[in-house]
Amino acid sequence: MANGKSKKKVIIFSIIGFVLIVLAALVIMGSKKEPVVTVSIEKAQRRTITQTVTATGKIQPEVQVVITPEVSGEIIALPVKEGTRVKKGDLLMKIKPDIYAALRDRAVADLTSSKASLERAASEKKRANELFNKGLNSKSELEASNTSFEVTKAQYDQAEAALKQADENLRKTTIYSPMDGTISALQVELGERVLGTSQFQGTTVMTVADLSRMEARVDVGENDVVQIHLGDTTRIDVDAFPDKKLTGLVYQIGNSAKAKGLGTQEEVTNFEVRIRIVDKDVILRPGMSMTSTIETETKKNVVAVPIQSVTTRSGNKGGMDKNMGGGGDNGGGDDMAQNDSRIKHKTEKVKEVVFIVDNNVAKTVEVKRGISDNDFTEIVSGLEENKEVVSGSYKAINRELEEGTKVKVEDAKKKKEGGKKE
Repeated sequence: MANGKSKKKVIIFSIIGFVLIVLAALVIMGSKKEPVVTVSIEKAQRRTITQTVTATGKIQPEVQVVITPEVSGEIIALPVKEGTRVKKGDLLMKIKPDIYAALRDRAVADLTSSKASLERAASEKKRANELFNKGLNSKSELEASNTSFEVTKAQYDQAEAALKQADENLRKTTIYSPMDGTISALQVELGERVLGTSQFQGTTVMTVADLSRMEARVDVGENDVVQIHLGDTTRIDVDAFPDKKLTGLVYQIGNSAKAKGLGTQEEVTNFEVRIRIVDKDVILRPGMSMTSTIETETKKNVVAVPIQSVTTRSGNKGGMDKNMGGGGDNGGGDDMAQNDSRIKHKTEKVKEVVFIVDNNVAKTVEVKRGISDNDFTEIVSGLEENKEVVSGSYKAINRELEEGTKVKVEDAKKKKEGGKKE
């Protein structure tokens, strides 16, 4: 009986051991099974690609003049208001002239006095010369009369200059329009005092603008501005007119950068681009917000693929991890080897590639990319027309796919039907 029980136990344990071995083998085989990546594909086709640069900004008059007085005082006449149309030479504003008229009168009196002194000095100089020629006057007396004349003449010149300045200041109390246009901004009221000097800009009182010639001013990043050229066609969306798309032409590109957040992590370097608006059938106002799409280059009949299909891969993936791994007890030797590996990885050439599907296996094709629009990118070389390339998903293209990865092509019809059900 004991022997029978022992045999049964041996058989049971043998069966259990066999089952465990089979299960372990299945687990190992399952773990070695390659994952299959589901992808979608699209044909490389010939298209027209228009490369664009998008920037936001404001609508402004192409020509405008900011009016600032050069003399100070109270406004006693203000015949215009915001929106008033004016012609060149029309009165815009008059500053109380009393003090400037008094200064002019004083300058006239000083000049009259200086003129009389100059005439007297000239007469004395003439008499001194005649006496000296007759030997009745010394040389020192002659020189003294000449010096007196020169001093008096200088005083007369100063008085004459002071009168001109007084006349000019009196004239500046009346301000006329420098151009035909519209008062687009008015910052003062009748009776208000304004500050003005000839050396520095005074109070800004108003702006005269030609509203028949409007432009868009946008800030473009330093990486994009090099793509823009004078004469580039621009599509302009003004926030106030959501159903209207205006047309413009680039006519000025800034040469000097406009830096924001200088010295901080948010530092941005932009260049101002001015776009002349061609359309005249929309009434635009200064300061309106807008978005411009500048068409920098157009290529027709070029091979193109979806923009997300082109990704990058390094030439020797995996080599870095292999060289970087391990530690060992080799001391400085391993550190130097790891450092060399890092340098090699950094200098490794990164290739632009697309993936094609061949017998349910992903194949990398190195390509050279040209210009792009919002949806497609031009393929200059490396890919033929009508070749099917992987167009999704983003995760698959940028992270999962490598040369030789097994893939499953998603049925486009099922995908559309699934989208409709949702």
